Parts: sequence; structure tokens; C-alpha cells
Amino acid sequence: MGDKLNFAFYWTAGCGGCEVATLDIDEKILDVAELANIVLWPIAMDFKYEDIENMDDDNIDVSFINGAIRNTEQREIAELLREKSKVVVAFGACACHGGIPSLGNFHNKDEIFQEAYVDTISTNNPDNNLPTPKTEVAEGELTIPEFFDTVYKLDDLIEVEYYLPGCPPSTDLIIKAVEAIANDNLPPVGSVIASKKTVCDECDREKKEKKVKEFRRPYEVDVDPELCLLEQGIICCGSATTGGCGANCPTVNMPCRGCYGPTSEVADQGAKLLSAVASVIDSDDQEEIAKIAKDILDPGGTFYRFGMSNSLLKRKKLG
Repeated sequence: MGDKLNFAFYWTAGCGGCEVATLDIDEKILDVAELANIVLWPIAMDFKYEDIENMDDDNIDVSFINGAIRNTEQREIAELLREKSKVVVAFGACACHGGIPSLGNFHNKDEIFQEAYVDTISTNNPDNNLPTPKTEVAEGELTIPEFFDTVYKLDDLIEVEYYLPGCPPSTDLIIKAVEAIANDNLPPVGSVIASKKTVCDECDREKKEKKVKEFRRPYEVDVDPELCLLEQGIICCGSATTGGCGANCPTVNMPCRGCYGPTSEVADQGAKLLSAVASVIDSDDQEEIAKIAKDILDPGGTFYRFGMSNSLLKRKKLG
């Protein structure tokens, strides 16, 4: 091809795993280097925001943005990259669906600050000081990004062309996306670059009629490596989760966590998972059903682990 493309990579509210996944494509990273110039990648190179601000609009061919949007700086840079980019890819579960950070939507900012800076035993804060956007010191005014009450997925705030889900996305899907860009063979705008099947469809475990009398965590079970995990009382999110990972977790006796988000036929992943779990409880007695359901620790974190921002609930009611 002629001139190289311009790529940008940016990390907002997330763990950094998506940054590592970018390098996990191993020698294929050389193909990326041959295909494109990297014009922004703060974790790897010393770029400044003003370098991007001084670019012409649409100067960046593709921006890969991972992480949810948690504060004002992240929103501002996401908006800046949108302005400067022809294509934006929501890279990973947090950008696509809110991810683990969006579990913060079960609380508000005050509750989170209380837990993080006052009640926790790991912080020495005798004066109970809390972060504030502006602080006056002898040298002048110090500012930090303002923390939002709500965690947003990327397309809540900017337009996104493509979605590459996963926590993190699999190397196969990353390579698939890069090759599609290189060959000018991208799917229709709005597409999720993953499988159209569920994780259950990709899983080779034997599936029978599911009848569960108790739910248990994986470490509490001598897992049968051949039988469906849900049938063994281990909550597996595969039935409501987009495939494309190759069912990697169930293959090694760990349940699907739901990180690839809902399939195109699912309006609310958490509600779908709740329905699937409810359907396998082997009882018609209300008291017994309630007792079995109590085995599910942290229902919110179980059913909305990666998708609270993408749910019908969105967040806890404020005020």
C-alpha cells in the first residue's frame, strides 16, 4: 500500500490489560508497524495531548480507545480523538460495555470516596481529606480531573464505528481487526468484531437437562471437565455472552464471566443471565428456591460484571 495509516491508542478507566493484549499479538506487531504510524500511545511513547490538538481533523485513521469514561480528562481526550479520527474502535469490555469500572454505578461518588479514602484500612488519612477538582496552594491553583458520579461506556459520549469486546480482546480478534483495516475490508459501521454465536455455542462441554439444587463457586467443586458448568451448579455466563474467545475459560474449568458482552439478540445481558440461572433451579417450593438463590454471592457483580453501563438499569438512582 502507499502511505502508512495513522493509529492512536488511548487508555481511559481500565486495568491496562488491553494495552498488554495489543502486544500479545507477538510478531504480528511488526505487521502493525509496517501498516501504520503510531501517533499517540501514552503508555509506550512520549506523546503530548497538544500534539493531537495540533493535528488536522481526520488526521488519525483509526483510534483504538480502551477503558470506560470515569472523569473529565478521559472524556476530553475521547472527544479530542473523535474529532481527529476517521474511525474509532471501542477496544475491550470497558469501552464497549462499561466493564468492571461500571460496577461503580451501583454506588455514587460520595459512597466511593468514603470507602476509598476514609473507611478503608489501607489509606492513612486521619483528616478524612477527599479529592477535589481544585485546590489552592502557595504556588497557585492545582487541578485534577473531576470524578463523575456515573461510569460511561465510550459510545455514551462519542460516536463509535466498531466494537472489539473482551477482557481483554483475544489476540485472534485483534489480528482480525487489524487485517480488516489493512485490506480495507471492514464490516458495516456499528459492527461488533467478534462471533455471531454465543460462548455456549463455542463450548464443547456436554449439555444435558439442567437441574440445580445449589450454586457453588469453582473452588468448591471437583469440576467434571466434560459436563456443562452450569449443570454442575457453577454460574456460567456463556448462554448470554457473545462468542469469539473460543470458550477459553470453560475449556480450563472456569465459567464464562461474560466479558464479551451480550449477543445482538439480547437487550440486557444481566437480565438474560438471571433468567438462565432461574430456569435451572430444580424446585417449585418458594422457600427452597429462595434458599438456593442465596448461594449466589454478589448478584449485581455476577450478572452485570462487565456491562452495567450497557444495561437497562445503567446505574443506581441518584438523589
